[in-house]
Amino acid sequence: MTKLASDSAMVMAAGLGKRMRPLTASQPKPMVRVAGKPLIDHALDRLAEAGVVRAVVNVHYFPELLETHLAARKLPAVTISDEREQLLETGGGLVKAQHLLPDPFFCLNSDNLWLDGPKNAFADLSARWDPAIMDALLLLVPHKGARNFTAKGDFHMDSRGLLRRRTSGYVAPYIFTGIQLASKRLLRDAPAGPFSTNVLWDRAIEEGRLYGIAFTGRWFEVGTPGSIRPTEEALIDGV
Repeated sequence: MTKLASDSAMVMAAGLGKRMRPLTASQPKPMVRVAGKPLIDHALDRLAEAGVVRAVVNVHYFPELLETHLAARKLPAVTISDEREQLLETGGGLVKAQHLLPDPFFCLNSDNLWLDGPKNAFADLSARWDPAIMDALLLLVPHKGARNFTAKGDFHMDSRGLLRRRTSGYVAPYIFTGIQLASKRLLRDAPAGPFSTNVLWDRAIEEGRLYGIAFTGRWFEVGTPGSIRPTEEALIDGV
């Protein structure tokens, strides 16, 4: 079994979930149920199965609902990063929570759903991780491995795993799954307040330190109410 590069993860759960309305009119998106349980439990259960024992979860929208729900979890043990006063977006959320995280740390979106390939996603990331050359290692899925996804993709990846952005007007072969392994070096000299992780990734691309690996399983985009039923059917069938 591959030794994990980190025993801790940041789980991004503070967003407003606008695309999932009306299901998010009275609850945060991570509490929307898919295949019998809230989305955030799918993510946390997969972390626990992989051997991750600590999770930092940021909250903003209906924070009390998330905090009450997470209080009952044993593994991974959950620490809350409170963004009640200001929603900090993905980059700002990481910066606020960094004192609660080791170096390196996993990071994933709380609405992620996937079926692993031969190895689990966190073992795959750990096996490829090289802090000497990487600020972040992104788990990417080719279009054929994505379900409910209709956009043009996010990244190109060369034979070494180095990433570059999709060119406007073209299709990129790889989609970011919302799962990454990151060094705290990625967060250095970060902007104050709310900002996207894309700001940090762009700097890492310029420095040749943003890498990716291709996911060998199946990944599900669960962004709208209409994506829930086909995702549930695919999970049952295992395809």
